[in-house]
Amino acid sequence: MERTILIVDDEEHLLNVLEAYLQKEGFTVQRAVNGQQALDKAARVEPDLIVLDIMMPVMDGLDFLRHYRKESRVPVIMLTARIADEDIVVGLELGADDYMIKPFQPRELLARIRAVLRRTEKEESTHPQRLRYGDISLHPDRRQIEVGEEFIPLTPSEYGILAVLMATPGRVFSRLELLEATQGDVYKGYERTIDTHIKNLRAKIEHDPRHPAYIRTVYGAGYCFEGD
Repeated sequence: MERTILIVDDEEHLLNVLEAYLQKEGFTVQRAVNGQQALDKAARVEPDLIVLDIMMPVMDGLDFLRHYRKESRVPVIMLTARIADEDIVVGLELGADDYMIKPFQPRELLARIRAVLRRTEKEESTHPQRLRYGDISLHPDRRQIEVGEEFIPLTPSEYGILAVLMATPGRVFSRLELLEATQGDVYKGYERTIDTHIKNLRAKIEHDPRHPAYIRTVYGAGYCFEGD
């Protein structure tokens, strides 16, 4: 099935390079040059994945995420020339699934896109029974999480991490294992993104995120889900 990628960047040369490269690999490509244009285009074409620059005029990538995550869970890979950890963390906390630092090779972005899409396709094709622990219910058929009687929106990466943890309560997963399970491949240096996704998950599902009852940190090892 042909997949549609929306590329959002104000650098025309980069747009041209990525569009040609991804089209050659069989993707349909849509383009936008700022966040506002991307919101309008995403509503019309319903992309399967968005490649999003952070620094843009009119509406930057972070403001785009603030608006877009209110209505869509489509995976987003950030592009940023910034290397400060806080900039990356803000994007992840707003709902981005992954990031890449400019400059990069198109084939590296292609590998990241395919990994995210493989994960999404796998989740869509497998529908195990609902998982329930305490007041948390995971609905794989709808790819939703319910806390109490309230459905909580999760990003694709947040959902993938929680599904992996809940499927084997008590098992400790390292950050690399969670990256493999949710992204399809291990990208050295990106393990810290798992910490941000875990922080976001705790804020959404825990009654007291500072003292989590469900997602437990195993210091020096990783994370596990407490199913008792």
